[in-house]
Amino acid sequence: MTLQAPLILKLGGSLVETGRIGPILDIVARAKHPIAVVPGGGPFADAVRGAQKEIGYSDAAAHRMAILAMHQMAILFLALQPKLVPAETLADFTQAWEQERVPVWLPLRLSENDQDVPADWSITSDGLAARLAERLGGRSVVLVKSCRVAPGVTPAELARDGVVDPAFADIVTRAGLDWLILGPGEEVELARLIGAAPKKAELSSS
Repeated sequence: MTLQAPLILKLGGSLVETGRIGPILDIVARAKHPIAVVPGGGPFADAVRGAQKEIGYSDAAAHRMAILAMHQMAILFLALQPKLVPAETLADFTQAWEQERVPVWLPLRLSENDQDVPADWSITSDGLAARLAERLGGRSVVLVKSCRVAPGVTPAELARDGVVDPAFADIVTRAGLDWLILGPGEEVELARLIGAAPKKAELSSS
């Protein structure tokens, strides 16, 4: 089976808090192109940050816990959308694409011994999505967030403004990755990128 080049799609945890995750996962489920979903940590990662401030454990511990927060979000996505399947290894992604399923990444196994993943808050799910794109052969990475960004802005500028983490800027620059950020009202563009026919409601809201 010949596959088109897969696209790495990071779905921000804020989509859960703003109520957009259901409609976005509906678009994802209609994808005709191979994609891999990277979940944000959302409220689960926020809980890790809050507990670290209150209790005072190390950044390395918080980093591991935040990655597990992404696992929790992945389980949430899997519960909401039956076309998604869990993926922990690089081989899992290929298998899912061959079966015309959408893999959602549980990142701990690939990330915990990765020397290119800093064990601190300088990397979040944005940077981990870029690192996965790099490890899967330099794939394009799309971040779906709750904000829109101006055309022509650089990864370094986005990192400076707190839109992405510093590691994302470093990785996409180092690896020469194509990247894009999509925000509210850009669902039709998301559908186009992944080969999903947009619904009337998505056309009217964009």
